[in-house]
Amino acid sequence: MHISVPSAVQIAVTAALVAWMIIGFTRLPGRWLRWKMFCRATFTVISLTGTTKDGRTEPVNVYDHLSPGSFILGPPQLQAIIDHLTRSGQYDRIDGHGRVLSAHGEQPVEVRGSRVVL
Repeated sequence: MHISVPSAVQIAVTAALVAWMIIGFTRLPGRWLRWKMFCRATFTVISLTGTTKDGRTEPVNVYDHLSPGSFILGPPQLQAIIDHLTRSGQYDRIDGHGRVLSAHGEQPVEVRGSRVVL
């Protein structure tokens, strides 16, 4: 019966790979081999209300207007969706409030008169 024992090279390579994987998730934006998906993404959590031409109000879900599987929504993309909804005549105006989460931290965001205000 042959017993397999890892060589010193295999152990060193495994240890280096594990260390690289652990360090790869630290908070150092822009560094080589860092996990950039989270340090560069901007997420918006917002509650919107749309006012129709006849004065009725209803909740607006901006995520219904993103491509399937999308969840990253920054203020410019939010403004583009709001512009589309008002230009198409679906809503006369859109208002709301929420938070923007990014590498710069968390900050409040408002939508007043169909304009995104940080």
